[in-house]
Amino acid sequence: MKTNISNISYLLRESVKRNPFKRAVVYPSGTDNKNRIQYSHITFKQLDEDSDKVASGLKNAGIKRGTKTIFMVTPGIEFFTVTFALFKIGAVPVMVDPGMGIKRMLSCLKQSKASAFIGIPKAHILRTLFKKPFSTVETFVTVGKKYFWGGHSYDNFINTDHTPFEIENTDFDEMAAILFTTGSTGPAKGVVYTHGNFISQINNIQSHFKISDDEIDLPTFPLFALFDPALGMTAIIPDMDPTKPAFVNPLKIIEAIHNQGVTNMFASPALLNRVGGFGKENNVKLPSLRRVVSAGAPVSPSNIEQFKVMLSNECEIHTPYGATEAVPILSISSNEILSETKSKSEIGYGNCVGRPIEPVEIKLIGVTDDPIDIWNDNLEVPVGEIGEITVKGPLVTKKYYENEKADLYAKIPNGDSFWHRMGDLGWKDEKNRIWFCGRKNHRVVTEYGDLYSVCCEAVFNNHPLVNRSALVGIGEKGYMRPVICIELKEKKDINLDKCRDDLLYIAKDNELTKKIEDLLFHDSFPVDIRHNSKIFREILAIWADKKLQ
Repeated sequence: MKTNISNISYLLRESVKRNPFKRAVVYPSGTDNKNRIQYSHITFKQLDEDSDKVASGLKNAGIKRGTKTIFMVTPGIEFFTVTFALFKIGAVPVMVDPGMGIKRMLSCLKQSKASAFIGIPKAHILRTLFKKPFSTVETFVTVGKKYFWGGHSYDNFINTDHTPFEIENTDFDEMAAILFTTGSTGPAKGVVYTHGNFISQINNIQSHFKISDDEIDLPTFPLFALFDPALGMTAIIPDMDPTKPAFVNPLKIIEAIHNQGVTNMFASPALLNRVGGFGKENNVKLPSLRRVVSAGAPVSPSNIEQFKVMLSNECEIHTPYGATEAVPILSISSNEILSETKSKSEIGYGNCVGRPIEPVEIKLIGVTDDPIDIWNDNLEVPVGEIGEITVKGPLVTKKYYENEKADLYAKIPNGDSFWHRMGDLGWKDEKNRIWFCGRKNHRVVTEYGDLYSVCCEAVFNNHPLVNRSALVGIGEKGYMRPVICIELKEKKDINLDKCRDDLLYIAKDNELTKKIEDLLFHDSFPVDIRHNSKIFREILAIWADKKLQ
């Protein structure tokens, strides 16, 4: 693949040249008289032509190169068409996950200071109800039926004759999009993506996972679906609520895989667990899959083992590691996890997240909550010692949007480049693999040393009654009181006192957890909306503090 391209929409044009009539996007559109799922689709050629039409319409409406554009369209054919139209113009889509909650989402949109808005009718209703966050917006486009709010219509753009659109020759370092983090460990931040970041991401994904032109993808997270046309993959849009992957209907995911011959699937750990549990119980097999990619939160070995039962011997589950600011940067596959690292993870070594994906560089530095003014090699910790994961490479985003404080704490200048601090803790083994131990701000700093969330929780998660656990700290840093919160698989007919005694006995028998004396049962952990997997330990800590008073 070319590396000198500076606009991701050129990659769509390359896909058209290779496979013009291959399906680019497939979307469930109803059922027939036998209750079978019916699908609509658009080919690569049609996607390119339709995005040309929309690009022309948007440009005539006043959206041009550099225009920050709030983008609130649900997954489907229009989602892809509008996104590539914006890239062709050189406009900057602002993408916020609506599942993060209205209040947080509106705060993010206000931060963006966007001057254009493209959304479905529900999004425009939100805009009319909460006007202040959209006060800078001058151009409005509706995807769907337009009501009383005026502005332009996607339908008017698409119902025109096709004229090839000249793609803006954007620079490698030019802003291409603003993607907001979930804010699972603090305020949501706008991450500035350049066209170069996107191109580098696609190159890494294609080379590492060996993506070929005959691939059919089931992306259960919308933002990852956008890579498919650039990679030449057919995207099958699943029939699900992307903001609630933990509650997906497994039958709909399995039907899509079987019906469409899916070869590649992206799933959060929560979706992997739900579909895997159903599949194992009902002896489901998914022979068309060549690979499964799971990310967004730590993926437990037991989750991988459960889902693997449905797959062929040749199909592996990959668990790439990264964050909104830099992804993917590390990866490991299921064979290595189940044959080697699983047993160590279960006794508190952390989750092995694999080796660096070239050309990414990874180094671990001493743990500090302070900014670091400049990089020097003395920051690094020795092999085997826990430190903060840092990353450097062309796919790593350079800054947050108008947030110098966040830049100060996350970026370490290094000559003409920089190292990005992931905010995650881990250690490197002798095989150049990184073991993830938890978020830096989730460590419990006690007077007798630091306790790390992922390592300690693994000790409790081995108990057959435990669904998951969460380590939290109460009190002042340096003198924190560690508390383990337990979410059971089910409470019915369980003697909680006996269960508590059993778990604390297990804790006393492990060097990592022997100092933990407080254990609380919680009905359902608060989790992030995007992947339904990241536990909001800050909320649990407040709850635990009140319970123990």
